[in-house]
Amino acid sequence: MTNRNLLATAATASLIAAAGPALAVDCPIQVGVLHSLSGSMAISETTLRDVMLMMVEQQNAKGGLLGCELEAVVVDPASDWPLFSELTRQLLTVNEVDVIFGAWTSVSRKAVLPVLEELNGLMFYPVQYEGQESSRNVFYTGAAPNTQAIPAVDYFLEELGVESFALLGTDYVYPRTTNAILAAYLADKGIPEEDIFVNYTPFGHSDWSTIVSDVVALGAGGKQVGIVSTINGDANIGFYNELSAQGVSADDIPVVAFSVGEEELSGLDTSRLVGHLAAWNYFMSADTAENEEFIAAWHDFIGDTGRVTNDPMEAHYIGFNMWVNAVEAAGTTDVDAVREAMWGQEFPNLTGGTAVMNVNHHLSKPVLIGEIRADGQFDIISQTEEVPGEAWTPYLSESATLVSDWQELGCGMFDTATETCVQLTSNY
Repeated sequence: MTNRNLLATAATASLIAAAGPALAVDCPIQVGVLHSLSGSMAISETTLRDVMLMMVEQQNAKGGLLGCELEAVVVDPASDWPLFSELTRQLLTVNEVDVIFGAWTSVSRKAVLPVLEELNGLMFYPVQYEGQESSRNVFYTGAAPNTQAIPAVDYFLEELGVESFALLGTDYVYPRTTNAILAAYLADKGIPEEDIFVNYTPFGHSDWSTIVSDVVALGAGGKQVGIVSTINGDANIGFYNELSAQGVSADDIPVVAFSVGEEELSGLDTSRLVGHLAAWNYFMSADTAENEEFIAAWHDFIGDTGRVTNDPMEAHYIGFNMWVNAVEAAGTTDVDAVREAMWGQEFPNLTGGTAVMNVNHHLSKPVLIGEIRADGQFDIISQTEEVPGEAWTPYLSESATLVSDWQELGCGMFDTATETCVQLTSNY
């Protein structure tokens, strides 16, 4: 062997030694899919199972990840919140998944948090939620209140002149916390307490006649009434049907919904809902090349050109691709290494622009207001630049001084007033 070859061999050996041992990856890489395929939330969550299967298939067609194929491990928590917790433990300890994509309601997410933190699992949560949380084991790819609810209320105030607000929600943590934030925000904007009507109903609620009548009565004094809806699941069908039955149009009392997208509208006669609104970070009607490609791939995978796309699907699309890129950057599926590689990840969103994962585990994304069309799609009537999602709202006193920074502070609940990390594991 020549001196040149000896030197080259020695240099290569030194580089390998400096890099440390290669991190082993067990094949196939297991991807947990934790979405309700039955029960009241199946109307929204089944599609998220389907889009995850599509993306796993697409990644395998590209050659997999770190030399391994991906394998989706699908479970059905059946809209049963304790079952979400049980199946998360099963996914992490029996199936030994490397990552979980799942949950819809905040109560289901809250149910899995203690398990994720105990076992150091990693989950991507794709749905709008109330904020007031930042777990080291969760990346929140849906909207926080400042990237959905507050811009929607601003649209009501500034564009539609709404003076009296009906905050209607399903009775669980997301609507209650979101409405507490909105009530404080509206008070800050000068809306008197008597012009803020709040009502909660159980999952699957179907008799909306009295509630809609009460909302109509709010406008008896001549003030413009607007409905802010955090109603979830199949209860939306009865709600919108009752609006129509009582002759309430968007011109009379506009509704802006945070949990109604294209999938939910596909089960309704939308011809009578024209003009009502929804606030999301994505609509299927977005006119971009990226969205056109995504929709074509979805229709090809699902075999039905009538199937719609929606905002949580885009959130899974962004989160999955960021996770793939973070795994490749880390060279492993190890949760701690992937977490560090996630901070600062960027990926094109489907409405133009780029989503960014911030150190508080929330995305920067644009906020869109869409108006329901007769065909069940939305006309996008307002779109912002990318807005960084906030883990903690400044509009509630208990969180006004809190920030989340997992990179520099190593804390999801840092109190800037006392300069201490006050986060309590699984108790936000």
